[in-house]
Amino acid sequence: METAAPLRIVWCGVGALGSTAAVLCRNLDATAVFLDFDRVESKNLLAQAYVKQSVGKNKAEALKAQLLNFHGVKCEAFGVRVTAENVASLTREAGLIVDCFDNAASRKVLSDHARTTGVALLHAAVSGDGTFGLVRWDERFVPDAEDVAGQATCEGGEHLPLVGLLGAAIARAVQDFVKAGVRRDSMVGLAAVTPTS
Repeated sequence: METAAPLRIVWCGVGALGSTAAVLCRNLDATAVFLDFDRVESKNLLAQAYVKQSVGKNKAEALKAQLLNFHGVKCEAFGVRVTAENVASLTREAGLIVDCFDNAASRKVLSDHARTTGVALLHAAVSGDGTFGLVRWDERFVPDAEDVAGQATCEGGEHLPLVGLLGAAIARAVQDFVKAGVRRDSMVGLAAVTPTS
């Protein structure tokens, strides 16, 4: 009897939110696929799940190495920018796409792809002022325009408690979907995590 291949979870953007949530999903029987063109910088170590030895390496490759070496997680990594031209090949056979990008244009590429193919897409975002975060499934998500393109909200560690809470809420949403097909949205603030659906 042939066994089914593990679910492929494609993590798009593995900065503060993506790396934190992916580490918290290390218990899942799934293949993690990391997409991020950026490199780990020393300033990232405060708010992102990277070790000092990762500085200078591509974020997707660095997270793959950490999860594979420390926890034995099945991983793949692609150190490229996701575009309308490559999104289909990068997310092939995905059972779930998790959007942790920091810009509206990339989020739209993922939404357009998910709505065309029917693949499940979960978005996560921090507000520009760093006071709250959202975890929302694509059918109920509309990205806000940034005040500044690629606006960083997680640098310097000042939002670390929010990043931790939001990363946990993302991981919980991913785990609920993988285990039971549940699609629950959340709004996350420093005072509480409140289910909204």
